[in-house]
This record gives sequence, structure tokens and C-alpha cells, in this order.
Amino acid sequence: MKVLFIGGTGNISAASSRLALDKGYEVYLLNRGNIDLPDLKNAKSIKCDINNSVDVKKALKGMEFDVVANFIAFKPEEVLRDIELFSGICKQYIFISSASVYQKPLSHPIITESTPLANPFWDYSRDKIACEELLNKAYRENGFPITIVRPSHTYETVIPVAIGSWTDFTLIDRMRKGKKIIIHGDGSSLWTITHSEDFAIGFVGLLGHQQAIGQSFHITSDEILNWNQIYESVAEAAGVELNAVHIASDFICNVADEMGLDWMRGNLIGDKATSTIFDNSKIKTFVPDFKATIPFRQGFKRTIDWFDADKSRRIINEENNELLDRVIAEYERPG
Repeated sequence: MKVLFIGGTGNISAASSRLALDKGYEVYLLNRGNIDLPDLKNAKSIKCDINNSVDVKKALKGMEFDVVANFIAFKPEEVLRDIELFSGICKQYIFISSASVYQKPLSHPIITESTPLANPFWDYSRDKIACEELLNKAYRENGFPITIVRPSHTYETVIPVAIGSWTDFTLIDRMRKGKKIIIHGDGSSLWTITHSEDFAIGFVGLLGHQQAIGQSFHITSDEILNWNQIYESVAEAAGVELNAVHIASDFICNVADEMGLDWMRGNLIGDKATSTIFDNSKIKTFVPDFKATIPFRQGFKRTIDWFDADKSRRIINEENNELLDRVIAEYERPG
């Protein structure tokens, strides 16, 4: 099978690229070539900026693919570009959406693929919904062969917490220095975190799957943890005791708004402050091999080991430190 991954070297996509190669697929990676991963050396590289349609057309001239998957499309205009670029040259186009598109607040605690898509709190999620709507329209009206995949908080080389880190090492650095970290609410809301290698099993199983055309899937772990358990596992992997302060999500968002960090409201109220329980029956039906087997406690220890193996990876984001310090200071201010 001949597949083209747009991106293909990121936190979610690298594991999928590795698994596709392991299965003997002919894997092409279209990206700017800024990340060189030795375990993807057998993939064919197309160094190109997907946002430059002229260069992409030149690079792909005469080529056809069984599957094109875009891991880095976020805006409707990017999806429209892809429809124009890949119509007629692929048998399946996979769009990586987000499970944050699901209804907030939820009207039913169990999320299936039929849960309504509506997120009034986060423009990121609304953009993903708009992308999905354009793709479904292209499928209905022109037969553009779409499959939509919705990951939820998937990690391998990131710190998958709610506030304080993502690609950077800030939260772990704070923990190791004994500083306070913030857990939103009372830490009892439920959440699902998925290792990229588990996600890859479901994702790669959809490649070339004829019955997946026109369908949408979320692909997540079945492990359900509350945020207290998540942060306890993070601290354990970091080798320290947890020093946490619980602060209401609205309070955190109000302080973030004052700092001009309006994305925090979507990140919390529109996503991580909501309890999420995913029903993965659909992906398991289409991909019988799919089963998430990496518990967060085990998988995140591997993530910490990855950061600790190379000092250059342990980047500190002072904006995150400033946010945490200010929220805590405002919360603990007397009177």
C-alpha cells in the first residue's frame, strides 16, 4: 500500500509512520524536513511546505496514493486546499480532527461517534468541526473519499497535562524543584489519555479500509483516570512527591484572560474540565486488532525517560511558569 502522511514525524504521527513501515507499506512523508527521526529512515521524504500548493503539485506530479493522511490541517481553508490537491490522486483521504469537537457540556456521559459536535468555548474545536463539515460535503456531493479520525489527548514526546506544559518540560522542572503545580477543580473529573503507539494500531488499521470511507472514528484508550491520578502518575515518573493546589477552572481561566491567554478557557472549559468516557466500539469493529495496552503510568515513565535522555529536549517555557505562579498567587492572596 502506498501512503502519504502530511507531517508524519510529530507526537501523534511518528508512531503511525513507524507502524505503517513495519507493516511493509510504502510510506511517503511530506513535510519541511525539520525533524529527522532515525527510525523513519525507510520512509520516502518529500521536503515541501504543504501550504505552498504550487510546490506541492510539482513535488507530487504524476503520483497517486492509496491513502493521504493530513496530521497538520487545522483550518477550513487548509482542508479546501487538500480537496483540490488530492482529488483524483488518492483512494482515501484521512483527516486528523480532535475529540474536543464533541458537545460541551455533554448531554450524555458516554461519547460515541454520534455524539453531537458543538464546542462554544474553543475556536480550535470549532475550526476542526468546520473542517469536518467541508469534508463531509465534499464526500456527499463529489465522492471525495474521506475518513475522519478524532484523537483525544494523545502523547509520546509531550507532557499531557491540563495546564503548565505540553511540548516543553516546565511542569516536570517545577515538580523537581518542589514548586506547586495546579490541578483544575477538585481533580475528580474523569479523563482519557492515549499513548501514540496505541493510537497507531487503530489508525493504521484504517489505512486502505474501504468500509471506512465516509466514516468518522475516535481512537482512544479505555483507561479512565481522574486528574488527581494523572498528576500523581506524572510526579511518580518524575521521581518526586506531588505538591498540588486545587483551583477552580473558572478562576484559572479568569486569570489567564487577564494575561491575554484566552486559549486557556477553551483548553479547560471546552475540553479538559469535562469528564470524558469514550465508547471505542466502532474502531474495534472496523479494526479488530485495536486494543490500547499501554497504561498511562507505564507510558508516561517512557516519556520522562525520553526527556531525560537529552538535555536539549528539556525546554522551560517561562510563560507557563508565569501563568502558574500568577494563578497560585491570586488564589492564595489573603482576603
